[in-house]
Amino acid sequence: MNVRTTRAALVAATAVALSAALVAPAVAAPSGTGHAATRAAAEAVVEAGVPGVTVTARDGRGTWSATAGVGRNGTGQPRSADDRYRVGSITKTFVATVVLQLEAEGRLSLDDTVEKWLPGLVRGHGHDGRRITLRQLLNHTSGVSDYTTDPGFVRDHFAKDGFFEHRYDTRRPRDLVAVAMRHEPEFAPGARWSYSNTNYVLAGLVIEKVTGHPYGTEVERRVIRPLRLTATSVPGTRVTMPRPGSRAYGKLADTATGPTYDVTELNPSIAYAAGEMISDSKDLDRFYTALLRGRLLPREQLNEMTTTVPAVENVRYGLGLMRVELSCGVTVWGHGGGIHGSVSDVAVTRDGRHALALNLNGDWAGGTEAVVEAEFCGKDAGTTAAERVHPSRPGLR
Repeated sequence: MNVRTTRAALVAATAVALSAALVAPAVAAPSGTGHAATRAAAEAVVEAGVPGVTVTARDGRGTWSATAGVGRNGTGQPRSADDRYRVGSITKTFVATVVLQLEAEGRLSLDDTVEKWLPGLVRGHGHDGRRITLRQLLNHTSGVSDYTTDPGFVRDHFAKDGFFEHRYDTRRPRDLVAVAMRHEPEFAPGARWSYSNTNYVLAGLVIEKVTGHPYGTEVERRVIRPLRLTATSVPGTRVTMPRPGSRAYGKLADTATGPTYDVTELNPSIAYAAGEMISDSKDLDRFYTALLRGRLLPREQLNEMTTTVPAVENVRYGLGLMRVELSCGVTVWGHGGGIHGSVSDVAVTRDGRHALALNLNGDWAGGTEAVVEAEFCGKDAGTTAAERVHPSRPGLR
């Protein structure tokens, strides 16, 4: 999810297999080979106005990382390949993985209605949880209104005055759903596709109802610890960022000009299971690779996750996972996301042999799409279909 709606928040996924090699020290690709276009694309993002970029790729030659720009404005402090950052809607893939694990254990069905697990919660202005399935939450075909587009929510959390007044406030997930219920559904359940952060707030609440534990506890127990994702966490209401890390910057306005603000510290409960998590590029590569190689889900559930519906041109959406066809014909899987001052993407080939994860510590300029295109296609193809899914604006994506 991103604090700017969802621009390139869903570009794709790459990852690294879960094996002994994943916990071994990174092996750099030979200098001058393989990633020159990726480095150039990252530098171009900085030239476009983003303070800094950190990117890590893994392929048959090993693990390669590069940075460009700065981690803290006014100091010249560079970004680090080990930076922790807020990953926004990349959280959704972790949440969908847990839901599918629960299905594999027979504890729920994707055909269950939201009403079965959260009775009475999805009601109002035409919403009806009795007609919406868990599958429709995970693939964004529920039609449920997106709470992050509510004008009052935008004013209080994404605009300058509201952000500085409310940045440390705690928002309960049921309150986020209530914001969405003030509006009519986008469409009847199953009629089409539309990205809604409310879907994953509901999915997180379903996990809690089924297991008796907060969704973050289940993510940590089922994914973070088994994969040894040491830089990955579910912060809950913690407002500070772990180290190492860079500062995050935003305009807090629907513009790429004007003052820049340090927005690093905030209470991520405004995102909850739709986008609150923290990670780094190496962990994200590892997670998506392990996922696509079947290390986290049985074959049946992985097939369900990778069964997609049309989103926009060249982009299809599965269950917390996007399938994107790049300009050169290469298909990558994954997700992207953003939250105040942080825009991230992960892209992975379906066999998990080639993975890329990156982060920008500014949310108003540049974009991740060109870096993904450079890594997998060796060129900058400009704005991608994934960018058109989530046009840039202040919000969660």
